Formats: sequence, structure tokens, C-alpha cells
Amino acid sequence: MKILLTGATGYIGKRLLPILIENGHKIVCCVRDFERFNPPLSLLPHLEVIQVDLLDANSLKQIPKDIDAAYYLVHSMSSSNNYEVLEKQSAINFRDAINNTNAVQVIYLSGIINQSLLSKHLKSRENVELELQKGKYKLTTLRAGIIIGSGSASFEIIRDLVEKLPVMITPKWLKTQCQPIAIRDVISILSKSLLNPQTYNQNYDIGGPDILSYKKMLLDYAKLRKLNRKILILPIMTPRLSSYWLYFVTTTTYRLAIALVNSMKIEVICRDNKLISILNIQPLTYEEALSNAFLKIESNEVVSSWKDSLSSGRLNIKISDFINVPRFGCLTDERSQSYIDREACIDKIWRIGGKNGWYYANFLWKFRGYLDLLVGGVGLRRGRTDEKELKAGDSLDFWRVLYANKEEGRLLLFAEMKLPGEAWLEFKLDNGKLIQTATYRPIGVTGRLYWYTVYPFHGLIFKGMLSKLVSQ
Repeated sequence: MKILLTGATGYIGKRLLPILIENGHKIVCCVRDFERFNPPLSLLPHLEVIQVDLLDANSLKQIPKDIDAAYYLVHSMSSSNNYEVLEKQSAINFRDAINNTNAVQVIYLSGIINQSLLSKHLKSRENVELELQKGKYKLTTLRAGIIIGSGSASFEIIRDLVEKLPVMITPKWLKTQCQPIAIRDVISILSKSLLNPQTYNQNYDIGGPDILSYKKMLLDYAKLRKLNRKILILPIMTPRLSSYWLYFVTTTTYRLAIALVNSMKIEVICRDNKLISILNIQPLTYEEALSNAFLKIESNEVVSSWKDSLSSGRLNIKISDFINVPRFGCLTDERSQSYIDREACIDKIWRIGGKNGWYYANFLWKFRGYLDLLVGGVGLRRGRTDEKELKAGDSLDFWRVLYANKEEGRLLLFAEMKLPGEAWLEFKLDNGKLIQTATYRPIGVTGRLYWYTVYPFHGLIFKGMLSKLVSQ
């Protein structure tokens, strides 16, 4: 069968793609930016890739007419203040485009919406479902609550809170109950629902076997990790204070923190779990889902992370618009030094950031990250998804990977920290030398003042980093 997959570069899409191919399907991947799509080479013979923007109805005309079904796995929750408007329009455009194809079914992954009073985020998810229901195809809506898996936003937030804080002073929403589900089970349900007549024109809540409060989820995580943690609930913490608390302690963005806090005040418990029986799935418990996540992390097999979404940074950019580093009107700091071992040098460059740090004056990098946090930036908290590999689109501390080619010996990063301008950092091996170039395009007088204020530190940081990268 020929299946259309939206959100192919997202957290769920990256994990669903190989399963669909393994099941014998030909996949048409919808991506907003070709530069960000880096599937394993073994999957390429089974793929067709089209570049579309769901907000641009004309671009959706590229969708092949002969598709049999489609997955709708996109959202704009953390990329804009008016994401509910964008989500609704995206759904309308998608619905109209699919109506002009042979698609029998659309599968939409949504959130559990069983209460009359919904958060802005969950209401938006409901509105998307209402628009998709108006199509000529059969709609299958799968409503999930908290998804637990390596790299998922929920798992990373739980991990940050428990690992970092021996004592947590928390808001009252920690008493709210939810029904978490393992990412393995979400992928299984998504794949087994495909072209299954029992799921046509139906909506299902999907969850694991455990109903837990957020407090219990944190304490169970601590127990699994053999950590002694205390949780004190402070009823007077407002949603705004809770959002700031979540933002500063975890890797989440402030916009995402607001959306999450507002959603966490609402119980997300399945009406029933009958789809589990229909599809013959035995869902993992919360503890089993946590254990699976750590197995993936410890073996460095994290397939996807929510942090690699472009909306987790400062800009919701299209990588191809920034991959050619400008020169006119820019300020640069270029340094070069000979290397002895090319492979060793590339290996160091490709391991930069995250737990490995920046090789020199890490305290200054951390201080810059802390300043970025104070003004609402991403800071250094995102780290990196893979300890050894980098691909276009990956988040790397407060940078975004624009280009990464080991054979060419070139890595290009774009700054997502708060700046009065735009900044690039490039590493390039050429004729026995490593060329390290920092490029900055200032905005106005403030931008130039910023450059000259930090320039004295460049001599220390960039020179020291370059020396470490070329040393054996």
C-alpha cells in the first residue's frame, strides 16, 4: 500500500516510518524542509519525499493521487502564540488535499479530551479532529495522554525534575491523574490501525494499564533510579509561576511549559481501552516504559527527540534558508590550525556539546547558557540526542545543526540563543587545517555593541577550543 506520512521528521514520525516499511508499505514522506530529512539509507528505496507546508494549500498539490491512507502527526503547540489558529488551518488544508486523492483512511494522533473544560492546547487538538472529520475518507482518531519513551517531552521533563532536585516544591497540579502510555505501544497502535475497517470513523483513547498522579510518576521514577526524593506541594503556585518553574528546571521551552501546565491541570484518563483488545496489544506498565527508555539511552539508540523539533528553539526556521552563511554586513572571527589526525579531529567535532561540553572554558559556555535562560532562551539544557552523530535539524545545546557531512569535513551550526542578530559557527577541514569561523549578522546598534562586548572572550574561548579539537 502507498501511505502518506506527515510529521516524518518529528518524534512519532521518525519511529513509525521504519515500522511501516517493514510491514511492506511504500511511504510518501511530507517534510517542510528537505535538509532536515535524514532517514537511514536502507529505507530510501521504499520512500518518496515531497516538500510541503500545511499552511500553504498550493504546496499540498504535490501529494500523489494514488495514496491509500495518510497519517496526520503534526502540531504547532510550541511554535507560535496563536498555534490553535495555525493548527485549524493546517487541518483544513490537509483535509481538502486528501479529498482529492484515493485515500480510504486518515489516522490522527490527538490528545485525551474527556472533560468539558479543556486547556487551550487540548481544545486545539479537538478542533483539528472536528475539521478532519469533514473529509470524504474514514477518520481514525487516537487520543493519547502522556507518552513515555526515550526522547519524549514527558519523559525528559520527568527525568530533569527527579535527577536534578532532591526536594521538589511543586504546584497542586501534581495531584492530577493521568494514564501514561509507552511510545512502543503508541507506534504499535498507529501501525495496526492502518486500513483496519474496525477503526474507521472511530475515536479511541489509548493508554497503558496504570492510572497515576504526576506526583506518583515522579516518585516511581525516583524509585527506579534508586534516588531518595521528597515532593512538597504548594497550593498557591499559579499557572504562570508553575510555567516558570518548569521552564527553569527542565529542558522545555517557555511556550511549551505554559501549554503543558495548563493541560496538566486536567485529568487525562481513558474512557475505555477497548482498542488495545481490538488490536491484540498488551501495553507496557509505566515502570516497564521507563525501563525501556533507559535501555535505549544507555545503548545510545535514541531514535528521535522532541528537542530536535525546530519549534523547540528560538526560531521555527527552514534550514535551507540559513545554510549559506552570509558575508555582507557580517562580523566574523576566523581561526585555523593544522591537525595531525583527520579522523580524530572529525570525531571530536562530531561529539561537541552536550555532556562532552565545548572542550575549553566550559564554565563560560555554561554562564552564557544561564544568561540565555534568564531572558527566555533555550540555554544549554537541550544537550544533544546522539552522543556520536549529528544530522541537519538536530538541536545541540543552544545551537541548531544546519549541515553535517563527515566526508566533506564540515559542520555548520546556527545560534538559537537570544541575540540581537543572527549567528553561525562553522567547522571545516581543508588542506590539512581545521578552519573555525564564527559569523554574526548584527541587528542595529545593539547588535554591534553585543559583538564588541563579547569579542574579548572569543580570543580565549575560540582559540582554546580550536587547539583542543586538533590535538591528539
